[in-house]
Amino acid sequence: MPEEVILRFDEVTFEYLHKKPILDEASFSVRKGAKITLMGQNGAGKSTIFNLIEKKIEPKSGRISITNNATIGTARQTVDRADFDLDVENYFAKAFEIVPGNLKSKISKAMNAVNLDLPIDRRVGDLSGGQQARLLLAYALIQAPDILLLDEPTNNLDKAGIDHLIEFLVMYEKTVIVISHDADFLNCFTEGVIYLDVFTHKTEVYVGDYYSVVEEINSRIEREIKKNAQLEKRIKDRKEKANFFAYKGGKMRKLAKKMRDETEELEDNMVEVRREDKTIKDFTIPEQDIVGNIVTINSIKTIQNHEPVIRKTEKILRKGTHMLVSGPNGIGKSTFLRSLVSGKNEGAKILDGVTIGYYSQDFSTLNFADTVFDSLHNILANGIGEQEMRAVAAGFLITGDLMDNPVAALSEGQKGLLSFARLLLMRPGLLILDEPTNHINFRHIPVIAEAINNYKGAMILVSHMEDFVKEIKIDEFLDLGKV
Repeated sequence: MPEEVILRFDEVTFEYLHKKPILDEASFSVRKGAKITLMGQNGAGKSTIFNLIEKKIEPKSGRISITNNATIGTARQTVDRADFDLDVENYFAKAFEIVPGNLKSKISKAMNAVNLDLPIDRRVGDLSGGQQARLLLAYALIQAPDILLLDEPTNNLDKAGIDHLIEFLVMYEKTVIVISHDADFLNCFTEGVIYLDVFTHKTEVYVGDYYSVVEEINSRIEREIKKNAQLEKRIKDRKEKANFFAYKGGKMRKLAKKMRDETEELEDNMVEVRREDKTIKDFTIPEQDIVGNIVTINSIKTIQNHEPVIRKTEKILRKGTHMLVSGPNGIGKSTFLRSLVSGKNEGAKILDGVTIGYYSQDFSTLNFADTVFDSLHNILANGIGEQEMRAVAAGFLITGDLMDNPVAALSEGQKGLLSFARLLLMRPGLLILDEPTNHINFRHIPVIAEAINNYKGAMILVSHMEDFVKEIKIDEFLDLGKV
């Protein structure tokens, strides 16, 4: 018997604004128990497909079929800010219309599945980025869904967390659809790719592991480019001959018409070669002209077995000093950075007068109600005008058509690029970067690494992305697991 299809899109069309399609007659099917990657350029509509599957939005036309009313569980990229004040138990309770009597037992099983160990009375907003990433997955799992949707699940996870997630997904028997920029992660368990093209708004289906599919796509692009080059040569030849014979009269004029008809047919056979995302422009983060001990750290508060532990250390950051803060998920890296920025860290101090450029992994520095224009304009340093502001934004692919949109309407990747644009406009003396590659297209990362390396102010970096960290020049190391 053929394997059962659990999800099907039949010629589904969707658009947010009139005549601005996201999907154009998209068709694909997913069999029960499959592990599928949803792939596409930034802004192609991958999260839109998730919203359509969840029935949060309806297609303009076409049909979405879910076999036997299969249930859907989604692990989003980030915890909703409105849930930050909930404790863990009440956060999980939101997953049910009627809260079950054995909720604590269900919570325990879901957290064990994702290797999350923490008290259920902990405030969600106080959890580390890695703990929140596991919490999002556990929230989806506690619903026992037939189809599990994962949106960038490796963001904020350390290596141990990613390895555990891979092991879990390999053993997981139900259907999984994943959006992720982490190629190594995807290649470990996915068996097919649904590719959504941002330019054609069509979907293409490929079978095979992630790397095989990427190789197949690249080979196809090369074949298409070669075919188009051959057709262009023939088209040029036909046009030249048609123009030559058109002025000869009689039978030659008929031959010219025939050649024009052949030219049109050849042009119809031209293949629309897939275009990839634009890459952000090379950029420089200008630094504030300031001297002295920009950051002085005398002690660090870490979390060990869910209890705070204060340990002595001696770190001084001056202009040009770049420090990496490391340690496992939940040990307190993001908490340390937040307390430093807020001035509430009793064991560390920032020199008075220093402009702080803080990239927060949860985008807490952005006011989601602001327009993109206001988000940039509100932090302009002295001497920077609107024209320069717009030029900086355009370098991060934040174009004029986005300026009047609320920050909340941006994709997570666009929020990340907006955050970098703001850092340039601030001209900071101290750069604090908390997981700055989360949600960022892999094509942009080498450009970001180069800019960070060339930054001449003081910098503190937290990142679990090993390949990115290897590209960064580090002068000081602060391992919270060894302080």
